[in-house]
Amino acid sequence: MTPKKIERILKDLSSGKVTVSESMELLRTLPYEDLHFAKLDHHRELRKGIPEAIYTPGKTDEQVLKIAERTLERKGEAVFTRVERKTHSKLRKRFGKDVRWFPEARIAAVGVEERPVVGKVLVVTAGTSDIPVAEEAAVTATILGCEVERLYDVGVAGVHRLTSNMSKFEEADVVIVLAGMEGALPSVVAGLTSRPVIAVPTSVGYGASFSGMAALLGMLSSCSSGIGVVNIDNGFGAGALAAIIVKNKRF
Repeated sequence: MTPKKIERILKDLSSGKVTVSESMELLRTLPYEDLHFAKLDHHRELRKGIPEAIYTPGKTDEQVLKIAERTLERKGEAVFTRVERKTHSKLRKRFGKDVRWFPEARIAAVGVEERPVVGKVLVVTAGTSDIPVAEEAAVTATILGCEVERLYDVGVAGVHRLTSNMSKFEEADVVIVLAGMEGALPSVVAGLTSRPVIAVPTSVGYGASFSGMAALLGMLSSCSSGIGVVNIDNGFGAGALAAIIVKNKRF
C-alpha cells in the first residue's frame, strides 16, 4: 500500500466517505496478510518504496489470481514477474485495466500507480540475446518512477559500438549492464564512467558459460571499481536497486 493510498484512506475517513471500521479493515494487514500459501506484504511500498514482488514460476494461476485479488481489495500494488502470456490473459480477464502488461519483460503490474519521474537509468546489453532480462530491469525501473534509456547490443566483441555512445553514460544517474558469455562488459563500462554500475550476468552463452555462472564470477572478480552485482538473470533486482540508488542519490 503506497503512502498516497494510505493518505487517501485517511482523507476518506475524515470526510466520512468510509467508516472507522472500514478504514481499520483496509489498514489492518500490517505487516502482512496470511493466505496460507502466501503471506502478502501489503506495506512494502510504504516501508521500502518498492511494491510487493511476486515471482510467478512455481505458482498456479489460481494462486496468482488470488494474490492479485487480495492486493486490489486492499488498494495495494504488486509486480508479478516472469509471467506467462496465458497467466496474464487470466489476470486481464479478471481485473481489466488494473493490470498493466509488459510482454517483453514478462511483467504484470497490478494496481501500480504511475510515479513522478525522478532520475535516469541507462540499461545496456552486450548482445541482443540479453534483451529479455534487460527489459525486466528497464520496466521495473520505469514502474518505480525512473526515466529509462536503452542501449542494446554494444558488447566487447565490437567495443567501438560502446565507445561511440559514451555521452549517454554521463547523462544517466545509474547504469545497468547485462552480459552473458564471459561477462566482460560491466568491467569495461565501469572503467569508462563515473556512474555506479549494476552488473547483471545472464544465462546466455555456450557450454563453458555454465548458464551464466562464468559471467557471474567474472563480474564479481572485476578489476573496475564501482560495480555491484546481482544474481543471474535477475533483471527485477537490478531495476529495483537502480531505482533505490536514484531516489537516494547524493551525487
